[in-house]
Amino acid sequence: IDETRQADDAWVDELAQTITSGNHERAADAAAAALAEGFDPEAVGEAISLAANRLLLADAGRQSPGGTAGTQFLKGKDSVHGDSAGVHASDATNAWRNIARVSNPRNAFASLIVAAYNLGPGVGTFSGGRKDLYPLPEHLESVQGKDAAALIAEAEQAIRANDQPLACAAVHRYGELGHSPRAVLDLLLKYAISEDGALHAEKYYRTASEEFAAARPAFRWRQLVALARVTASEYGQPAPGYAEACQLLQVQPG
Repeated sequence: IDETRQADDAWVDELAQTITSGNHERAADAAAAALAEGFDPEAVGEAISLAANRLLLADAGRQSPGGTAGTQFLKGKDSVHGDSAGVHASDATNAWRNIARVSNPRNAFASLIVAAYNLGPGVGTFSGGRKDLYPLPEHLESVQGKDAAALIAEAEQAIRANDQPLACAAVHRYGELGHSPRAVLDLLLKYAISEDGALHAEKYYRTASEEFAAARPAFRWRQLVALARVTASEYGQPAPGYAEACQLLQVQPG
């Protein structure tokens, strides 16, 4: 029996960049080649997840407001929530990875190849990408918090101001300092419930939290940085039924 080849951080990052650098076919071919070479399907799936995450962290944002079927709200200029390419790709990749984990080898490989194919252009709204990922150096320079509590407060303030760069930077710095992810997850969960998110708020929270838990240390905080960006993007449009649910449950809205 052939041994499964293990992948180091550099290999995973390189495959992720390859997947996002071409078209659907090239992305699928890259995943298929890695699997054919005997690399661990979990590592290939992680690279695909990282590629989807790159779409979000490199997204230039919508160039003009747009609506979403099934919701009354507009997604504003510079927004990345809802049907953005990164959110769509991340949610789909998370689903395909979970299918792969419980499938026989043939179907597991097929699931991961489809997941990679799905990252090509034309899946969701993508307004072009930057070379560098959020947060940029100038975003990190703007962070004022020095301890865990201050950084959480700064991230929440940024979310409520729709300040995507600062929300990303505060969460990045929080993770960089080695603090527990629980406080960040709790903060972002509050808004995943309260905000509309153009049909993706709770779904993408689940995706990002699962991918964070499954990712290797070198990359896992990118998932929560992306979730912070999406949360800052969607803030200000309350989820239908949220206020009524709080009233019925006799709890104060977050």
